[in-house]
Amino acid sequence: MKNILFFGDSLTAGYGVGSENSFPSIISNKIKEIGWDFKTSNAGISGDTTTGGANRIEHVLKSYKRVDVFVLELGANDGLRGVNPSRTKQNLQAIIDKVKKTFPEAKILLCAMLVPPFYGPVHADRFNALYPELIQENPGTVLVPFFLENVVGVEGMCLADGLHPSAAGYKVVAENVWKVLKPALEKI
Repeated sequence: MKNILFFGDSLTAGYGVGSENSFPSIISNKIKEIGWDFKTSNAGISGDTTTGGANRIEHVLKSYKRVDVFVLELGANDGLRGVNPSRTKQNLQAIIDKVKKTFPEAKILLCAMLVPPFYGPVHADRFNALYPELIQENPGTVLVPFFLENVVGVEGMCLADGLHPSAAGYKVVAENVWKVLKPALEKI
């Protein structure tokens, strides 16, 4: 059986709606409906940052004999906390490097985050550029454009905090990821 590992923060974990409504769970159900031979694992931890992810990636990867697809969703908490975008980029690169070293054949999908300009246009511009930069610097890594497209700012798509998707919002997030993930799975 082939393995898909989802690695991220509360947006991967399914904060506020339960893991059964998280985007990895919705995607797992799509895969089962198709009848593909993939097992999915959700390694999302609420509140995680790219620093936390870089610190825990080696331990997480040791739990697997095989990872065929690695979906990396981290950075939102860095952006909201004003972490220097160069640090966020270094941490994401460290995670990508560790995955490539441990599972060289794994396809890596990187879910892009954005911060709004009211965080400061310089910070927002630098942060929002780091995901496309990582894709250019890591041939074969695939970008999932803004992960929360059609969710953030759309009525009914977020919880009361305005940051985390509702159950309906996670269905949209799953579709955003699925558009990129499905073609990758078809090639494995």
